[in-house]
Amino acid sequence: MLSIGTIVLGVADVRRAAVFWSRALHYVPRDGEIEDDWVVLVPADGPGAPLALGLSQTPVQEHPRVHLDLYAGDAADQATEVERLISLGARRVDWDLYPEDADFVVLADTEGNRFCVIDTGRH
Repeated sequence: MLSIGTIVLGVADVRRAAVFWSRALHYVPRDGEIEDDWVVLVPADGPGAPLALGLSQTPVQEHPRVHLDLYAGDAADQATEVERLISLGARRVDWDLYPEDADFVVLADTEGNRFCVIDTGRH
């Protein structure tokens, strides 16, 4: 039986991306250090999916086929987390595919990879 082991993101600057995602998710390097071309980040405390960052020369997709969804507890938590992530280096994406009354906010990490912050209180 298969299961998802690690989520991998391609990045142009592994160290910069590792700093952002470590702070964003409260993760630490699995092996204690960050290489120039690869790192696997894991939760500092408790369970969670590992996030690997690998050096990539391919351009960022404007409408990626795969992305991360980060869950916030409710609209207030979502707003707080969006502002926290922006303070860490994320930026808002002018997303042209927002549905009316969207429960998500699209951001880009320091490498331009798109991800969403979801208000799970609506579900």
